Amino acid sequence: MNDMKEILENQRQFYNTGKTRSFAFRMKALTRLEQAVSGYETQIKQALKKDLNKSPVESYMTEIGMILEEISYLKHHLKKWMEPKKIRAPLAQFPSKCFQITEPYGIVLITAPWNFPFLLSLQPLAGAIAAGNCCVIKPSEYAPESARVLRKILRAVFPPKYVCVIPGGKETSQKLLDETFDYIFFTGSVPVGRIVMQKAAAHLTPVTLELGGKSPCVVEKSANIKMAAKRIVFGKLLNAGQVCVAPDYILVDKTVEKELIMYLKYWIRVMYGENPVTHPDYPSIVSRRHYKRLMEMINQGEIVFGGYGDEKTRKIAPTILRNPDLKAPLMEEEIFGPLLPVLSYETLEDAKAFIAKRPKPLALYLFTRDRQSERNIMDGLSYGGGCVNDTIMHLASSSMGFGGVGESGMGSYHGKDSFETFSHRKSILKKSDRIDLPVRYMPYDAVKEKMIRLFLGSHK
Repeated sequence: MNDMKEILENQRQFYNTGKTRSFAFRMKALTRLEQAVSGYETQIKQALKKDLNKSPVESYMTEIGMILEEISYLKHHLKKWMEPKKIRAPLAQFPSKCFQITEPYGIVLITAPWNFPFLLSLQPLAGAIAAGNCCVIKPSEYAPESARVLRKILRAVFPPKYVCVIPGGKETSQKLLDETFDYIFFTGSVPVGRIVMQKAAAHLTPVTLELGGKSPCVVEKSANIKMAAKRIVFGKLLNAGQVCVAPDYILVDKTVEKELIMYLKYWIRVMYGENPVTHPDYPSIVSRRHYKRLMEMINQGEIVFGGYGDEKTRKIAPTILRNPDLKAPLMEEEIFGPLLPVLSYETLEDAKAFIAKRPKPLALYLFTRDRQSERNIMDGLSYGGGCVNDTIMHLASSSMGFGGVGESGMGSYHGKDSFETFSHRKSILKKSDRIDLPVRYMPYDAVKEKMIRLFLGSHK
């Protein structure tokens, strides 16, 4: 506890020197982080293999490569984002100039989950660095090797007074949340997100919450069913379904349900073989507890494919379930695993109503070739973000922000959204001291009132 307080005090002192604010400092820090991620690529892959059985290709595609892409994007645009933004001054403020400048919040806490332990630590870190902050990272104890390597990387490139990794379990997280930070960035479950927000409220600390929820996938009858199945299987089985934006369940037009299920089975076999739990690159479930939870869910619907696991390796076969029990955990909780419930609908409005009466999801996916159906679903429902004719890929671009809404989270990051999330925007009015209109000063009269009405009613 004392060490934690000392770390935070040292960061506060270093931040107050103003060194982190300059463009040169930020660019140098981003470059060092970029070089470190590239230089430690082998160790990162090894850690992800040990913790989650991720393949080298998946590790690069979903973690290393995305981190490097984000850093590159931030470096390319940072100078422009840091420039003061000119704002047209209203007539009532004549003569004056208006502008906004950005400043860092100060000391940022980044709490990262286990499912993408490097990406979800270093991607927000890059944004916080770009904005000029000092950072504390709390990695998940459920990916211990990744946490060890993450700490090793950051200790090699940054002094702890600037960026520091504090490992530990639940107790450590609680102690950190009792401390005073200037901003908190949390990625994790909805229940823990509520706790984080409550703790932050005690210090009036602003937060970004990247949570989850049950992200639906709607397959409309006009869709390319074979392609839809392929992309659903990819999005669902990436990291064995342990992805916050993985398709949680499918709503499919009843006229194409059988065809869709046929192709889902086909693509699972193509990608993972006849027995996926023996495939060397098929990821494991993170813990025995989570494995047991998922295995209990398997019987909450009609199994049409899969339905088994290997407790020793903690691998669960891709499982397709029809007619799930809507009141069971399978349909009430975020699955976070390779179980895919399939429900059919009569009309698209039925599917829309099914989604609308549930908490707002982090992601929504629609497969269709019909423009009217696309507008109806994508514009007519509230969700964090999504794709048309694909899954999860909307989060893979730094040019678009990523975040939730309602119970799926608040705030947004990636690219410019990251810079703005970790920055406070100050609005400044610069008034001339050579001219001073007497209108606003006492004593007031009818003429002054008329002029005030004229000034305040003009927005030209």
